[in-house]
Amino acid sequence: MLFAAPRQLNHKTLQVAGLVPFSTVDYPGQLCAVLFAQGCPLRCRYCHNPHLLPRAAQAAQAWPDLKSWLSRRVGLLDAVVFSGGEPTAQAELPEALAETREMGFATGLHTSGVLPQRLERALPLLDWVGLDIKAPFTRYAAITASPGSGPRARRALEAVLASGISYELRTTVHPALLDAQDLLEIACTLENYGVRRWVLQKFRPLGCDDAPLVTAPSPPALEPLLPALRLRVPGITLR
Repeated sequence: MLFAAPRQLNHKTLQVAGLVPFSTVDYPGQLCAVLFAQGCPLRCRYCHNPHLLPRAAQAAQAWPDLKSWLSRRVGLLDAVVFSGGEPTAQAELPEALAETREMGFATGLHTSGVLPQRLERALPLLDWVGLDIKAPFTRYAAITASPGSGPRARRALEAVLASGISYELRTTVHPALLDAQDLLEIACTLENYGVRRWVLQKFRPLGCDDAPLVTAPSPPALEPLLPALRLRVPGITLR
């Protein structure tokens, strides 16, 4: 990830604290740039970008500077993905998405869905969404440390599915946080919504500052769980 030099911030524009200039994995089938928006209301224990959690940061760069950079990548990139942090935490996201589309890029979003009203406003400006499904909706706060995040995430899932745009649902798995029964409960919920595409992501210790999670014994393999989960969500994959 590339970071901008400290500058005086203009809080009326989207604040971006990191940039991956070329990626083939953050938007399926597209060569994209990934912009990491500053700020997130959640405090997930497995977060691998904890430096992006505060709303304000001295290293953040305003959207107009990134827009200028993107204008020089027209024809070289297919898409721009807004990640984080939580991009929808910034009210300026829809304007940035609209301007990205005007430049000719497809637009993607990585989101926790914790701010569903903001997500709903952004959906008409998006071509693809990667939505986290962090836990069974009744147990969300155990992962996010945010009371009420489960119902908000459910509303976000319903909004993404109703929008008809391309999506990917992702669940990060650490055995100290989610067990086989939790994954089966998530699979049953997704089946009820007609979901056919779901990615299980193995916990990555890189960047995580939660010492008990990082130093925990190696987690058991997820592969033995796949047959039971595929009975509910046929398109499940591991990452």
